[in-house]
Amino acid sequence: MNVVILDTGCANLNSVKSAVARHGYSPVVSRDPDVVLRADKLFLPGVGTAQAAMDQLRERELIDLIKACTQPVLGICLGMQILGRRSEETRGVDMLGIIEQDVPKMTDVGLPLPHMGWNRVYPQAGNRLFQGIEDGAYFYFVHSYAMPVNPWTIAQCHYGEPFTAAVQKDNFFGVQFHPERSGAAGAQLLKNFLEM
Repeated sequence: MNVVILDTGCANLNSVKSAVARHGYSPVVSRDPDVVLRADKLFLPGVGTAQAAMDQLRERELIDLIKACTQPVLGICLGMQILGRRSEETRGVDMLGIIEQDVPKMTDVGLPLPHMGWNRVYPQAGNRLFQGIEDGAYFYFVHSYAMPVNPWTIAQCHYGEPFTAAVQKDNFFGVQFHPERSGAAGAQLLKNFLEM
């Protein structure tokens, strides 16, 4: 099976690559359109700011390529956020618009921002991305912006208020947490995605 990690220029690719390799796959890091479109599974990792991520995607001519993908795609952390329509970061950043939802800064309710560390995730019953993962399992988060709960939400988390921990629209999946840093639950989620 061809597993590709999209070289977005704004991610720690090695941690995702190592986590996928632990499942017996040999992921390739690439931004070559032929390699990406031939992938059976595609990872879209991202860290940092939405503006920097979108600038990198534009510079590397990846925006239309991502939108053209028909295979399962998993956005991780910022990679999930950029599936959305617009980030409220700085003066606003237009993103991929695959998920028709804006991504605001998390509300200051007296809890530290960024939301950093372990928190419980509550998936929708029966979603295959969370198969074999218990309700309320802990995953590792690092973020200050979050997608509100919306029609494409497949898992929620609570940090002062509920937000989307995972999202799905057609073949596009996204997780706000870092499965590659989330122990057994994260490993199971990656396994579920790879076996779709």
